[in-house]
Amino acid sequence: MERLWFITNPGSGSTTKAKCDALEAIFEERGLTLVGRTEFPAEELPKGAALTRKKVDTVVLFAGDGTINTTLCALANWKGSFLILPGGTMNLLAKSLHPTLDPKKIIEAAHDEATRVALPYIEAGENKAFVGLILGPATAWFRAREAARKGAIKKLFQAAHVAWNRTFGGSGIRIAGVPALKDRYQAVFVRPEEGELHVAAVDARDWGAIVQLGWEWMTGDWVAARAVSDSLTSELSPRGKKPVLALFDGEPVSLPPGTPIKAGMSRKAFIATREELG
Repeated sequence: MERLWFITNPGSGSTTKAKCDALEAIFEERGLTLVGRTEFPAEELPKGAALTRKKVDTVVLFAGDGTINTTLCALANWKGSFLILPGGTMNLLAKSLHPTLDPKKIIEAAHDEATRVALPYIEAGENKAFVGLILGPATAWFRAREAARKGAIKKLFQAAHVAWNRTFGGSGIRIAGVPALKDRYQAVFVRPEEGELHVAAVDARDWGAIVQLGWEWMTGDWVAARAVSDSLTSELSPRGKKPVLALFDGEPVSLPPGTPIKAGMSRKAFIATREELG
């Protein structure tokens, strides 16, 4: 890790200008060369060919899971490495790679000694999810989330009203490829694992199930709720004849009917500082 390209997203949680400047100061202290910087989405992401031409060996991402996903998909064919720093709300990918959420400590550990690991992902057409995929009517809640981020209170309530009606209005999604899931579900959560997909389907049509699901979600173990059925598979697809809204690491994508959703594995491109990953 010597020549860096720094990608941030001012709208992703905690990536303030002051914090970005502080990280750039750490790069300089460690003798690292900052070749370029991108503020996404105001600025276009760099092309892989441009990074190679400028001899960039590592892209440093200080952003949320959605921005990280967009970057990883855009640079899928680039041969360099990625250092993921926690710059969002959930920071799930950063947590899987590092034992700390302190960007300064991560950079120092990555510079002194680091391991490059491969990561499992979910693949559907040209889309990938490294953290998780959500299918079904409950995906409509992403509009409420975006309104909350922007502080648009009126739009937040409007979006929440629409999302609630879609989630609990009687419709649902059916899934092929997972024999255990025979019903219609408000949401289907897919998490990548090595060589397979972990699938959890939410069917919370009664108030008791909804309350329990909410409590389990807040305590971090929503799969334990009785409203959730989970299974493992290598491939699945949404049933039906209409396009399906899906959230790839929180980013909305419209999938054509019957799109195969498969398990994939990246090359060893991710810098990890967790000892157990070494």
